[in-house]
Amino acid sequence: MAAKKKWYVVWEGRKPGIYTSWAACEAQVKGLGGTKYKSFPTKGSAEKAYGEHHSEHYGKKKFEPSLTKEQLAKLGKPIMISISVDGAGNNQKGTVEYRGVFTETVTEVFRKGPFQDGTNNLVEFLALVHALAWCKKHKIEYPIYSDSRTAMSWVRRKECRSKKARSNKNKEIYGLVDRAVHWLKNNSYSNKILKWETKAWGEIPADYGRK
Repeated sequence: MAAKKKWYVVWEGRKPGIYTSWAACEAQVKGLGGTKYKSFPTKGSAEKAYGEHHSEHYGKKKFEPSLTKEQLAKLGKPIMISISVDGAGNNQKGTVEYRGVFTETVTEVFRKGPFQDGTNNLVEFLALVHALAWCKKHKIEYPIYSDSRTAMSWVRRKECRSKKARSNKNKEIYGLVDRAVHWLKNNSYSNKILKWETKAWGEIPADYGRK
């Protein structure tokens, strides 16, 4: 029996679009990080999905808060007109990266990496400072969400307290860290840095979906 035909939607890849074979789709996403793609049973469903944001179809999971009603009421809901940042690692490649998105639409604002021999805390810290600098440059006072208390504390202290040893391998990421610390010590900002409450709201919108 012949396999049923599928249509493949690539939202984020080398060339976003609709493809009629896995081979064509794979060519757009293989070897890239942060790709978003999915197969559909009909041409019509693929066309509809391509016209929508990938979050409506890709990696969408039902989330159930793990807090009490009282705790949820105390936390309230996140401020959607904001920027969310996150970092991620690729254990197989030994790399880390980070990005920032508009919380409400999950539209990517910036993405950096991958970097060799870094840590999640380092890229979480870089993501926060990058967001602060981006907002200052564009005169935007949106609050910024992070799910990393460590990164938030480093920003408050204007210093990086990573125990990761410096080496030629991670020279690039530590160069950016030094620039970030210098920026914090020489710039002011009015943006609020807020903790993203994962247990109440689910994964932060900037999450890479690798958990």
